[in-house]
Amino acid sequence: MLSKKIYVLFLFIISICLFGFYEINAINLPLSKKVIYLDSGHGGRDPGSIYKNIYEKDINLDITYALKKCLESEGAKVYMTRYGDYDLSSNNVRERKMSDLTNRAKIINKSEADMYISIHLNATTSATWRGAQVFFDDVNEDNKEIAKVFQNQLNRELGNKRKISEIRGMRFNRLVKVPGVLVEAGFLSNPNDRYLLQKDYYQRRIANTITHAVINYYK
Repeated sequence: MLSKKIYVLFLFIISICLFGFYEINAINLPLSKKVIYLDSGHGGRDPGSIYKNIYEKDINLDITYALKKCLESEGAKVYMTRYGDYDLSSNNVRERKMSDLTNRAKIINKSEADMYISIHLNATTSATWRGAQVFFDDVNEDNKEIAKVFQNQLNRELGNKRKISEIRGMRFNRLVKVPGVLVEAGFLSNPNDRYLLQKDYYQRRIANTITHAVINYYK
Protein backbone atom coordinates (compact mmCIF):
# COMPACT_ATOMS: atom_id res chain seq x y z
CA MET A 1 0.00 0.00 0.00
CA LEU A 2 2.85 2.34 0.94
CA SER A 3 4.69 1.57 -2.29
CA LYS A 4 1.57 2.44 -4.29
CA LYS A 5 1.29 5.82 -2.55
CA ILE A 6 4.97 6.52 -3.26
CA TYR A 7 4.42 5.61 -6.91
CA VAL A 8 1.43 7.96 -7.20
CA LEU A 9 3.40 10.75 -5.50
CA PHE A 10 6.30 10.13 -7.90
CA LEU A 11 3.97 10.46 -10.92
CA PHE A 12 2.50 13.66 -9.48
CA ILE A 13 5.93 15.24 -9.04
CA ILE A 14 6.98 14.23 -12.56
CA SER A 15 3.81 15.74 -14.06
CA ILE A 16 4.45 19.02 -12.24
CA CYS A 17 8.03 19.12 -13.50
CA LEU A 18 6.97 18.39 -17.08
CA PHE A 19 4.23 21.01 -16.96
CA GLY A 20 6.68 23.57 -15.59
CA PHE A 21 9.17 22.67 -18.32
CA TYR A 22 6.48 23.14 -20.96
CA GLU A 23 5.46 26.49 -19.49
CA ILE A 24 9.05 27.76 -19.45
CA ASN A 25 9.60 26.66 -23.05
CA ALA A 26 6.33 28.28 -24.15
CA ILE A 27 7.37 31.56 -22.56
CA ASN A 28 10.73 31.42 -24.33
CA LEU A 29 9.21 30.95 -27.79
CA PRO A 30 9.72 34.03 -30.00
CA LEU A 31 5.99 34.71 -30.52
CA SER A 32 4.72 33.87 -27.04
CA LYS A 33 2.02 36.28 -25.85
CA LYS A 34 1.45 37.49 -29.42
CA VAL A 35 -2.04 37.24 -30.90
CA ILE A 36 -2.21 36.97 -34.68
CA TYR A 37 -5.43 37.12 -36.71
CA LEU A 38 -5.31 35.44 -40.12
CA ASP A 39 -7.72 36.41 -42.85
CA SER A 40 -8.20 33.91 -45.66
CA GLY A 41 -9.44 35.95 -48.60
CA HIS A 42 -12.78 35.24 -50.33
CA GLY A 43 -14.81 32.09 -49.62
CA GLY A 44 -18.32 30.72 -50.21
CA ARG A 45 -20.01 32.40 -53.17
CA ASP A 46 -16.91 34.52 -53.73
CA PRO A 47 -14.20 32.31 -55.33
CA GLY A 48 -11.67 35.08 -55.89
CA SER A 49 -9.44 34.61 -58.92
CA ILE A 50 -10.14 31.52 -61.04
CA TYR A 51 -8.11 29.45 -63.47
CA LYS A 52 -10.18 26.62 -64.97
CA ASN A 53 -11.19 24.59 -61.87
CA ILE A 54 -8.65 26.22 -59.56
CA TYR A 55 -10.15 28.70 -57.11
CA GLU A 56 -8.18 31.29 -55.19
CA LYS A 57 -10.40 30.88 -52.12
CA ASP A 58 -9.29 27.25 -51.67
CA ILE A 59 -5.57 27.93 -51.92
CA ASN A 60 -5.92 30.93 -49.61
CA LEU A 61 -7.47 28.71 -46.95
CA ASP A 62 -4.81 26.00 -47.35
CA ILE A 63 -1.99 28.52 -46.93
CA THR A 64 -3.76 30.11 -43.96
CA TYR A 65 -4.06 26.78 -42.15
CA ALA A 66 -0.37 26.08 -42.81
CA LEU A 67 0.51 29.54 -41.51
CA LYS A 68 -1.62 29.04 -38.40
CA LYS A 69 0.29 25.88 -37.58
CA CYS A 70 3.68 27.55 -38.09
CA LEU A 71 2.82 30.59 -35.97
CA GLU A 72 1.44 28.44 -33.16
CA SER A 73 4.63 26.37 -33.14
CA GLU A 74 6.48 29.61 -32.33
CA GLY A 75 4.17 30.42 -29.43
CA ALA A 76 1.56 32.71 -31.03
CA LYS A 77 -2.15 32.56 -30.30
CA VAL A 78 -3.78 32.40 -33.74
CA TYR A 79 -7.34 33.01 -34.91
CA MET A 80 -8.84 32.90 -38.40
CA THR A 81 -11.67 34.90 -39.93
CA ARG A 82 -12.92 31.77 -41.67
CA TYR A 83 -12.22 28.09 -41.11
CA GLY A 84 -14.05 26.71 -44.13
CA ASP A 85 -15.56 27.55 -47.50
CA TYR A 86 -17.88 30.41 -46.57
CA ASP A 87 -17.86 34.18 -46.39
CA LEU A 88 -18.73 36.43 -43.45
CA SER A 89 -21.55 38.41 -45.00
CA SER A 90 -24.78 38.95 -43.11
CA ASN A 91 -27.76 36.97 -44.36
CA ASN A 92 -29.88 38.34 -47.20
CA VAL A 93 -27.68 41.34 -47.86
CA ARG A 94 -27.67 42.88 -51.33
CA GLU A 95 -24.12 44.22 -51.00
CA ARG A 96 -22.77 40.82 -49.98
CA LYS A 97 -19.10 41.58 -50.64
CA MET A 98 -19.12 44.82 -48.67
CA SER A 99 -20.87 43.07 -45.78
CA ASP A 100 -18.29 40.28 -45.84
CA LEU A 101 -15.33 42.67 -45.72
CA THR A 102 -16.91 44.83 -43.03
CA ASN A 103 -17.59 41.84 -40.79
CA ARG A 104 -14.04 40.51 -41.22
CA ALA A 105 -12.65 43.86 -40.15
CA LYS A 106 -15.02 44.06 -37.17
CA ILE A 107 -14.02 40.72 -35.68
CA ILE A 108 -10.31 41.49 -36.08
CA ASN A 109 -10.67 44.90 -34.44
CA LYS A 110 -12.73 43.43 -31.62
CA SER A 111 -10.04 40.82 -30.94
CA GLU A 112 -7.38 43.46 -30.17
CA ALA A 113 -4.84 41.22 -31.88
CA ASP A 114 -1.21 42.30 -32.20
CA MET A 115 -1.22 41.78 -35.96
CA TYR A 116 -3.40 40.62 -38.81
CA ILE A 117 -2.26 38.94 -42.01
CA SER A 118 -4.64 38.68 -44.97
CA ILE A 119 -3.81 35.92 -47.46
CA HIS A 120 -4.73 36.31 -51.13
CA LEU A 121 -3.52 35.35 -54.61
CA ASN A 122 -2.80 37.78 -57.42
CA ALA A 123 -3.92 37.55 -61.04
CA THR A 124 -3.46 39.67 -64.16
CA THR A 125 -4.18 39.40 -67.87
CA SER A 126 -0.46 38.76 -68.43
CA ALA A 127 1.07 35.40 -67.55
CA THR A 128 4.54 36.89 -67.06
CA TRP A 129 3.97 38.46 -63.65
CA ARG A 130 4.99 36.19 -60.77
CA GLY A 131 6.04 36.14 -57.12
CA ALA A 132 4.62 37.05 -53.73
CA GLN A 133 3.96 40.71 -52.94
CA VAL A 134 2.97 42.58 -49.79
CA PHE A 135 0.39 45.37 -49.74
CA PHE A 136 -0.30 47.82 -46.93
CA ASP A 137 -2.68 50.63 -46.05
CA ASP A 138 -1.39 53.67 -44.15
CA VAL A 139 -4.40 53.60 -41.81
CA ASN A 140 -1.95 52.29 -39.18
CA GLU A 141 1.53 53.80 -38.89
CA ASP A 142 3.11 50.37 -38.32
CA ASN A 143 1.80 48.82 -41.52
CA LYS A 144 4.53 50.07 -43.85
CA GLU A 145 7.31 48.73 -41.65
CA ILE A 146 5.56 45.36 -41.37
CA ALA A 147 5.23 45.30 -45.16
CA LYS A 148 8.95 46.01 -45.61
CA VAL A 149 10.00 43.20 -43.28
CA PHE A 150 7.57 40.77 -44.90
CA GLN A 151 8.60 41.63 -48.47
CA ASN A 152 12.30 41.35 -47.66
CA GLN A 153 11.72 37.92 -46.14
CA LEU A 154 9.63 36.73 -49.09
CA ASN A 155 12.23 37.98 -51.57
CA ARG A 156 15.05 36.32 -49.66
CA GLU A 157 13.45 32.93 -49.03
CA LEU A 158 11.29 32.55 -52.15
CA GLY A 159 13.57 34.22 -54.67
CA ASN A 160 11.13 37.05 -55.33
CA LYS A 161 12.06 40.43 -56.75
CA ARG A 162 8.93 42.34 -55.87
CA LYS A 163 8.43 45.54 -53.88
CA ILE A 164 5.81 46.53 -51.33
CA SER A 165 2.82 48.44 -52.62
CA GLU A 166 0.54 50.88 -50.81
CA ILE A 167 -3.19 50.41 -51.26
CA ARG A 168 -5.85 52.95 -50.43
CA GLY A 169 -9.61 52.82 -50.57
CA MET A 170 -9.91 49.04 -50.19
CA ARG A 171 -12.69 48.55 -47.66
CA PHE A 172 -11.22 45.75 -45.54
CA ASN A 173 -7.73 47.22 -45.20
CA ARG A 174 -9.10 50.69 -44.50
CA LEU A 175 -11.41 49.42 -41.74
CA VAL A 176 -8.92 47.25 -39.87
CA LYS A 177 -7.22 49.28 -37.14
CA VAL A 178 -4.98 46.44 -35.98
CA PRO A 179 -1.47 46.58 -37.54
CA GLY A 180 -1.08 44.25 -40.48
CA VAL A 181 -0.71 43.62 -44.19
CA LEU A 182 -2.17 41.81 -47.16
CA VAL A 183 0.06 39.13 -48.69
CA GLU A 184 -0.54 38.11 -52.29
CA ALA A 185 1.18 34.72 -52.15
CA GLY A 186 1.68 34.47 -55.91
CA PHE A 187 -0.01 34.88 -59.30
CA LEU A 188 -2.69 32.39 -60.26
CA SER A 189 -2.29 33.73 -63.79
CA ASN A 190 1.37 32.64 -63.94
CA PRO A 191 1.93 28.96 -64.87
CA ASN A 192 4.90 28.45 -62.54
CA ASP A 193 3.29 30.19 -59.57
CA ARG A 194 0.02 28.36 -60.23
CA TYR A 195 1.76 25.00 -60.19
CA LEU A 196 3.63 25.75 -56.96
CA LEU A 197 0.71 27.31 -55.12
CA GLN A 198 -1.26 24.05 -55.40
CA LYS A 199 1.52 22.03 -53.75
CA ASP A 200 1.48 21.33 -50.01
CA TYR A 201 5.24 21.72 -49.68
CA TYR A 202 5.18 25.16 -51.26
CA GLN A 203 2.24 26.28 -49.16
CA ARG A 204 4.24 25.24 -46.08
CA ARG A 205 7.25 27.11 -47.45
CA ILE A 206 5.20 30.29 -47.78
CA ALA A 207 3.84 29.76 -44.26
CA ASN A 208 7.35 29.29 -42.83
CA THR A 209 8.61 32.38 -44.64
CA ILE A 210 5.79 34.57 -43.33
CA THR A 211 6.35 33.19 -39.83
CA HIS A 212 10.04 34.13 -40.05
CA ALA A 213 8.95 37.60 -41.14
CA VAL A 214 6.65 37.96 -38.13
CA ILE A 215 9.46 36.89 -35.79
CA ASN A 216 11.92 39.29 -37.41
CA TYR A 217 9.45 42.15 -37.18
CA TYR A 218 8.99 41.68 -33.44
CA LYS A 219 12.73 41.43 -32.93
